[in-house]
Amino acid sequence: MVEGPYVGRFAPSPSGALHLGSVVAALASFLQARAHGGEWLVRIDDIDPPRTRAGAADAILRSLERLGLEWSRSVTFQSHARAQHLSACQWLLDRELAFRCICSRRQLVNQHYAGTCRARHILATVRHAVRAIGASAEFEFTDAVQGRYSPPSGTAADAFVIWRAEDLPAYHLATVVDDAAAGVTEVVRGADLLESTPRQLHLQKLLALSSPRYAHLPLVLDPNGLKLSKQRAAEPIDVAAPAHTLARALSFLRHPLPPTLCAAPSPEIIAWAANAWRLEKIPRARGLTEIGFGGHQRGA
Repeated sequence: MVEGPYVGRFAPSPSGALHLGSVVAALASFLQARAHGGEWLVRIDDIDPPRTRAGAADAILRSLERLGLEWSRSVTFQSHARAQHLSACQWLLDRELAFRCICSRRQLVNQHYAGTCRARHILATVRHAVRAIGASAEFEFTDAVQGRYSPPSGTAADAFVIWRAEDLPAYHLATVVDDAAAGVTEVVRGADLLESTPRQLHLQKLLALSSPRYAHLPLVLDPNGLKLSKQRAAEPIDVAAPAHTLARALSFLRHPLPPTLCAAPSPEIIAWAANAWRLEKIPRARGLTEIGFGGHQRGA
């Protein structure tokens, strides 16, 4: 595990405005950093150009400011670290810990890759992706919220994409390299990324990087049990009413505000929440609907 002073982070993609689910992740990661007397970083994960919306990054940062979530260092942009991502990819290729692949998604069997290209010699001049070799054993880990997690049997053996055929770094590689560069000691994020963690642990091992701790929060579900997301046009937060937004997020995280603070300025709410914060209060669930504010409790 990564040693040293606590460093947490929030890494939204600039594909739209913050919604309640995004605020829950931001607030929980911020409060966890505050509880440990550590730093809280903001990184804009903008390595997927088709999903990037003009102005979204600025809007996200303004919303965080209105909520009183102050970052400790300059905001970073994942796209600016392309040289570091490429260097890590080449390092793995040079050591035969990764290989070039020309297989299409249609050639996968039940979403699993058969390793077809590993024994081939594919020229760098041919359009290709790069895959990291699969793990020899399953990467189980203990999550600070969800408890012991074991990936589905057989998934560890899959070689997964770390560099896309569009000549862009894949999510797993970029996040592992960037977290290590920033010295992140704990990643607090949504449970939709729980199943990605074993691959990131494997990639950290291949790259000889220390692994941070992980805490995967329940996702905010709509009344139909579906995850709130920008792709489903989730309602953006009302930046003009930060107290209401913070109260909703804290209630979801099982830290309901005292009635006397429900209309307080953001700094007062944040100060109370930082003192009251206990990660163990968060339910061990992959997803929950809101409690209060017109919602009802429902787990997934």
